[in-house]
Amino acid sequence: MHYFDHAATTPPYPEVIQTLTDIMSLYYGNPSALHRAGEDAAKLLKKAREVCAAALSALPSEIVFTSGATEGNNMAIKGAAMHYQSRGRHLITAVTEHPSVYQAFRQLEELGWEVTWMPVAGDGTVDPAALAEHVRKDTVLVSIMHVNNETGAVQPLEDIGRRIKEKNSRVLFHVDGVQGFGKLPVSLQDWQADLYTLSAHKFKGPKGAGIMYVKQGVQLYPLIAGGSQEGGYRGGTENVAAAAAVAKAMRLSAERQAEFYERARRLRDILVHHIADMPELMLNSSEHGAPHIVHFSFPGLKPEVLVHTLEEGGFLVSTKSACSSKSSEPSRTLIEMGRNADEAASGIRISLGWEHTEAEVRELGAALKSAVAQLAPMTGRKG
Repeated sequence: MHYFDHAATTPPYPEVIQTLTDIMSLYYGNPSALHRAGEDAAKLLKKAREVCAAALSALPSEIVFTSGATEGNNMAIKGAAMHYQSRGRHLITAVTEHPSVYQAFRQLEELGWEVTWMPVAGDGTVDPAALAEHVRKDTVLVSIMHVNNETGAVQPLEDIGRRIKEKNSRVLFHVDGVQGFGKLPVSLQDWQADLYTLSAHKFKGPKGAGIMYVKQGVQLYPLIAGGSQEGGYRGGTENVAAAAAVAKAMRLSAERQAEFYERARRLRDILVHHIADMPELMLNSSEHGAPHIVHFSFPGLKPEVLVHTLEEGGFLVSTKSACSSKSSEPSRTLIEMGRNADEAASGIRISLGWEHTEAEVRELGAALKSAVAQLAPMTGRKG
């Protein structure tokens, strides 16, 4: 089978698997313990934090290990809102954010916070100037993702961050960086980001592990109360093996980012060309989008039909994002981008990884063309 769902999850680097195996076998001590086994584990945890920080040009003290971006996004958004509520109870985000951000803001709305939901243009991007107009004295947090998990739309984070801080320097800026790290350049300093979240399995690391960057001086109300681990933000015994594996994956992905971008962009262009040759399909990804995601709609057809047809031909693709793929509702992201219900309900996402070759992508294009010709009569369209 040819796996084209790397935006959902990625196969780990062999080095990451080896790191997990070695540390779980040899360094199983509790890093809070005072004996040698605990001290050895603590040293590994410290080193992992330093490696993650270096990959982001951050300080080791600014890195918090988490179970992934869903936890990290909730910690960043709710933790900031609760800690800084004396400044105000106004928050800003976009209507096309990942469910772990979108639902966190919905919960805060239910608890009395006011949320401004920014619309997006047809290409899925937020207007920085329009967003800045909504920043007020009582605005506590703005949260905008780097890369949209469905369409690959890339947000103008540097412009957004600059305008936010010019309007109100005390407003915190959170970036969900899940789909961007390892694919596009990351500059927390240029973005003026205060909070940044990652999930390791999106860049060839282990599942159930990630990090949150918390800029020095920023405080969060801890959602997981307990011990003093992770600067007091996340109580509980640290997963040393996972932290080391995250660090390994971050270092490798950061080092190889520029090469991946060029490689994935070439493959993406081939795939987009194939899709453009099929009038039955509607491309939803912008030409300025992330290099590894191609999203299109097949109006009139349930997306799972095309997914299973391609699977029978040996190609694995997805509908929506992995978190929402089993829902039959139209894509919230596509609706907000101006697509109609039929177009928003028939989306397909193809996402690229290191393993793909030009020959394999051309095979996928041919398989897609054959599947569209086969299925078009079901939509009333000619193949």
